[in-house]
Amino acid sequence: MTETETNTYDVVVLGAGPVGENVADRTRAAGLTTAVVESELVGGECSYWACMPSKALLRPVIARADARRVPGLSQSVQGPLDAAAVLAHRDYYTSNWKDDGQVGWLDSIGADLHRGHGRLTGPRTVTVTGPDGGETVLTARHAVAVCTGSRAALPGLPGLDEVRPWTSREATSAKTVPGRLIVVGGGVVATEMATVWQALGSKVTLLVRGKGLLARMEPFAGELVAEALTEAGADVRTGTSVESVTRENGTVVAVTDKGDRVEADEILFATGRAARTDDIGLETIGLEPGSWLDVDDSLRVTGHDWLYAVGDVNQRALLTHQGKYQARIAGAAIAAQATGEPLLAQPWGAHAATADHAAVPQVVFTDPEAAAVGLSLAEAEQAGHRVQAVDVDLSSVAGAGLYADGYKGRARMVVDVEDEILRGVTLVGPGVGELIHSATVAVAGQVPISRLWHAVPAYPTISEVWLRLLESYRDS
Repeated sequence: MTETETNTYDVVVLGAGPVGENVADRTRAAGLTTAVVESELVGGECSYWACMPSKALLRPVIARADARRVPGLSQSVQGPLDAAAVLAHRDYYTSNWKDDGQVGWLDSIGADLHRGHGRLTGPRTVTVTGPDGGETVLTARHAVAVCTGSRAALPGLPGLDEVRPWTSREATSAKTVPGRLIVVGGGVVATEMATVWQALGSKVTLLVRGKGLLARMEPFAGELVAEALTEAGADVRTGTSVESVTRENGTVVAVTDKGDRVEADEILFATGRAARTDDIGLETIGLEPGSWLDVDDSLRVTGHDWLYAVGDVNQRALLTHQGKYQARIAGAAIAAQATGEPLLAQPWGAHAATADHAAVPQVVFTDPEAAAVGLSLAEAEQAGHRVQAVDVDLSSVAGAGLYADGYKGRARMVVDVEDEILRGVTLVGPGVGELIHSATVAVAGQVPISRLWHAVPAYPTISEVWLRLLESYRDS
């Protein structure tokens, strides 16, 4: 019979993705003993099946697209991408799906790694079942942080398992380029993966249930991305649902609600995410397995002052950088709790993840890129703010013309006309991903319009769009 080992720590972190790593980093920096539990690879979804591999795949695609718009260079880059080299580049950035480096980093900060499946077995207690079946009980003096993330959610179509569909994991780790690919969905994963595989040689059909792409952004973002995908050769069909899917002699057949039959070699479902909380013992503390976890702004789970839920599991903002931000807040809050210091949980306080509500930045690495922070016009209006949208054609900026011949893009700032601050900014166009942090500073800092006039953009850069936006607001 295997003996059960018992260990006590100040903090136990369930999940060693970027979020769990950052919680551990902050609690260790505060001098708290910390255990980290991981059942897969240290580094999590982002490092091996999401952010890093997807951006490694997208970078050559975007670089070629940019080069094709530059006189003197465009003729040299008209040929196909070297798919094998692109996939090898992706493999490098995932460390070939080995986590030695990340394990070494955890060791360097003094956190103890426990490999295996961790489940809550009561308040402040996590039982880890290791690869050999042995059990280790971890007891937390101060806090347990659930950082288990999310997984792809598949629709309930009959026989879907037999089709062996791609999710985001297969789409970012595939070893060969499918000749034909169906992408179901219209969000970030769907548009980025359609961009990648179309550029690598797949014939992509994008089936979108909604009216357009990137529904959570300003409507023009999805419109410009859809236009570019269509120009690249993808078949973009909006207002289309998949009614059934089968695999016949290796070929995937999807039948839509319009009766269309679409054939492909693979099918990717990018139709949402589900919390990875179904088998972590939530029932032992009165919570629903598989549920998203409700938290306050210090990331404490409602009704459990010792339990924190950080990152995707709380459904506040399913983005790696936002989860890492939450981890920094939670780590500081746990440290304050452990030392008896008061929580500074007022908006924008040291222990409040206020940006989750007011200043979440995101970049979609399609061609063109789409970047946004804060509230869209519709969201600001729904929140009761009195706002005005100010739009500028990005091609009117000298830096955009220098960046690319025939530059297409658009910028919008949503101005609170009562407080004279920005509630949100959206930028769509080549290269705009590197502009979004300036917008994030303006929104998170609640910088008055009158002060933004003194933030002078360098000439000739695409950042001059800020001046054009301010001028348009002044003249409106």
